[in-house]
This record gives sequence, structure tokens and C-alpha cells, in this order.
Amino acid sequence: MAKKHFCYLILAIIITSCSTNPYKTTEKAYDQQLKTLENQITSKEAQPIPAVSPVVIDTTYAQQLGIIKDTLSKTGSTALLNGINTEWIGTVNFNLRKPSFIIIHHTAQDSVQQTINTFTKTKTQVSAHYIISENGKVVQMLNDYLRAWHAGASTWGKNTDLNSSSIGIELDNNGFKPFTEAQISSLVALLTKLKKDYNIPTQNILGHADIAPGRKQDPSALFPWKTLAEKGFGIWPDEILEEAPFDFKIEPALRIIGYNTKNLTAAIQAFKLHYIQTDATSVLDRKTIDTIYSIYKKQLQ
Repeated sequence: MAKKHFCYLILAIIITSCSTNPYKTTEKAYDQQLKTLENQITSKEAQPIPAVSPVVIDTTYAQQLGIIKDTLSKTGSTALLNGINTEWIGTVNFNLRKPSFIIIHHTAQDSVQQTINTFTKTKTQVSAHYIISENGKVVQMLNDYLRAWHAGASTWGKNTDLNSSSIGIELDNNGFKPFTEAQISSLVALLTKLKKDYNIPTQNILGHADIAPGRKQDPSALFPWKTLAEKGFGIWPDEILEEAPFDFKIEPALRIIGYNTKNLTAAIQAFKLHYIQTDATSVLDRKTIDTIYSIYKKQLQ
């Protein structure tokens, strides 16, 4: 009798294993779309950077892009703490994540090669999507859709993980010298492409110091934020500042702009490093207050 029951059990298992997978069609569609996305993020073809008038791009360098290969894979069953195992059924409605911020850095190193060496060593635990050299050469080190480790502990508004939502651009500069025209030309061209590709809001093009007040100072006070803002990359205060109202509150205004104000002094310094530049102290003089008010109003628009 037991032998008969055992035979029935074996037969049931065979029938079950041979039954048609109800998700066979969608699994096939999933695999095809996954393959398309994998091809998209593993392409090593150089991508052209558009020329932007009136900026003249040195195409000898600005169009040279390289990318390190990345891969995608399907997810299998995962054991949960309550003993339940997840079941994998692929959806047919998905795509790659889209970046919504661009964070600009200076490398604080001596050369592009030194920075590349830093980004290709596991022990450093740091990376960025792009590096731009002093002569305008652009090196891409990670696909835009993937998460680089450039922002670290950072905050902008309610976003507490900028690495997951941003593209990191490193400019070859030690933090004490002006940025070159060729470098800024390539940056403007690259920003033009990225902003268009991912529909990145103008006000979401920021510096490392903006998202990590007190911890970071890059890009330095020599970075031409005003020039970038004039070309549509970031915002800039009005040329003639409107006087802030008597009851204007600095701390909530900086918080609404996006700054982490837990250390208000550091937040004020980071704001001034970006928008005043000639004075990056925490002093709240009339110009600083009115500049904060100007940016506050633009952020609300």
C-alpha cells in the first residue's frame, strides 16, 4: 500500500514538473528586455558630446568616452526571516532607473591618471561616472544608469542618498587653481547631453559642498557657477538683489532650497561657497541674506 502511494506521489511530481509554465510568454519577454538593457549598459561605443553655441568644443578630446562593462542578471528565490521563500516571476513592465541630479566635484588630485587609478582600486571605495581633464578630455567610468560612489553621506531636501539618484562628474583640479576653458567647455557640452537625456531639472545641478555642508568644499570657490547658470545649468541670484523681508527666516529658507541645516553654520558656508564665492564665511551680512532670499524664491518657482 505504501509502495502504491509512493508511486502516486512520484507520478504527481512528474506531472507537475511537466505542466506548462503559465508565465512562459512573459518570462520570455522579460528575458528579451533584460538582454536589451544589458546591451545598453555594456556598450563601449564612444558617445558624441554635442557642440554647444557659443562654446567651442575640442572634439579631439571631448568625444572620447570609455565605459567599464557592467552586467545584469535575474533574481532567484530569496529566503525571508519568517521561513517563506520568495517566488520569481518576471514582469514585462520595467526599465533602468533614471538619474535626477548631477553632482560636480573637483578631484583634489594631481592628474586624471591618478584619479582613474583611485577609481579602479577596490580599497578606495570611491568612483564617479565622468572625469574631465584640464585639456577637455572626457573619460566615462560608469554607465549613467548605475550607482557610483561619489556623494558619500549627503543630503538634499528629503533625498538622503544622492548616490542612488545622481550622476557624478569629477573635474581634474586640485582645488586651488582656476578651471580651464577647455575643461568648462567639455563640462557644458556634457551637461547639455545629460540634461536632455534624463530631463534633469535645472536646479538639480549642484556641487559636492552643497549636499555635504561642512564635510566637503568641492568644487572650489573658483568654479564658474554663474557661467553654468547662464547656460541653463543651475540657478543664480538676481543681478540686482531684492531686499529680503524683515521677517525672512534663514534656516527654513536654506532647508527649502535643499541644504541640510542641522549644522546651520556649515549650511551658510556651503551656500556662500556656491552663490557668493568671494566670501565663504558664515557671516550673515545684508548681501548674504538677500542672496539666500533670491535663491529661495527661484527654488519655489
